This record gives sequence, C-alpha cells and structure tokens, in this order.
Amino acid sequence: MTRPRYGIRSPDSTDGRSGASLLIERMYAWRGYRGAGLDADDPHRITLTAADGDEVVGTLTIGVDAGHGLMADHMYKDELDVFRRDGARLCEVTKLAFDHTGQSRHALASVFHLAFIYAREMHGCTDAVIEVNPRHRRFYQRMLGFRQVGELKTNARVNAPSYLLHVSLAYVAQQVAAVGGSFSRGVDIGARSFYPYFFSPEEERGIAARLLQDGTDTK
Repeated sequence: MTRPRYGIRSPDSTDGRSGASLLIERMYAWRGYRGAGLDADDPHRITLTAADGDEVVGTLTIGVDAGHGLMADHMYKDELDVFRRDGARLCEVTKLAFDHTGQSRHALASVFHLAFIYAREMHGCTDAVIEVNPRHRRFYQRMLGFRQVGELKTNARVNAPSYLLHVSLAYVAQQVAAVGGSFSRGVDIGARSFYPYFFSPEEERGIAARLLQDGTDTK
C-alpha cells in the first residue's frame, strides 16, 4: 500500500495563499463559524497546504511561541503559562481546514507531521496545543493523543465554544518511532490513530535534515 500522491507545500505564492484562504473560509462558513482567512506574513507562523494536483484539499498554520504569545493566549494564557514555567517551548495549530470529500486522512496526517517537524527542528518546540470545537475533541484525543487542558470556553475569534488540547512532541516522536510509515508499508496494526499515516522515522530524518540544511519548507 502506498501513500496517496498529495503535494505538501507552504503557500508562498499568490495562488497558493488564495487557495488556502478560500478553503478555510468555505470550511469555517459551512460550520457556521465567523470567517477567518490566512494571517498576514509572520516569521513565527507558517501555513502548510496539501494539494491533490492543482486543488488545495487541506491547510493548517503552525505558530511558534517566540515572545509574542500565541493566539490561544487570548483565552488560555493561565493554562499556557503553566507549561512555560515548566520550561516548555510551545507551538499551536490554527486555521485547520480539510476537504473531506477525498482521502484526506493521509494528507491531514502528513501536514500535521510536517508541522510538528518544522516546529521541533527549526524552533526547538517541545509541546503543541490546539483549540477545537467540543464535537471534535475526542477525535484529536483518539487520533493524535492530545489531552484536554482547562475548561470549555467561548472562542471570540470564531464565535464558537472550544477546548484547549495539548500534546507533547516527545510523545509524537515516540509514536513515529513505533508506527510511523506503517500504512505505506501495508502493515495493519489494528489501531485507530493517525500515526501509522505519518512519515516513517527514516523519512522524518530526511525531512528534518533538509529543513536544517537550507531553511526551506518541504515541497
């Protein structure tokens, strides 16, 4: 079994950025959320998109806690400060949108893995957080090992309730070492998790080496 042929890239062109913004707006509007396009250029945030040919099928933004705080600080600063006091270097996943009409599981797993590699290797991040709607909470807990932090709050940015979830990048690394790339090798480990759809440890090392060598994103 082979990985579907999705291209993963940073939308650094006008067309790419436009495609990612349109997908975000379409998926957020469908759920009744307030519109939220891509942020202006920010050296501490990078947006990755998954494309099937010329069509953008998914996108997420990874933001790094680099002295300016995170978007999640607007509601969860007290909770995030606990991690900071313990020495964690945080990153956050935002602007997540995927078109579920295709085989998006593979693309979503790949984009998440690339985002985690980027945050860890380029910025030394140790922990990741994400704000999610209550109906999606168990999905991220089951599929990626996120854990709930704090209580349910109303996210003013999208005018919807949300939970803050957290995962250690050390835990992610453990899962990649154990089962990363299993799907591509045709191995059935009998678990409902995204980690078999992540890159293999060998692929991860190659991606990390490329990022560190030339400072560019995987394309």
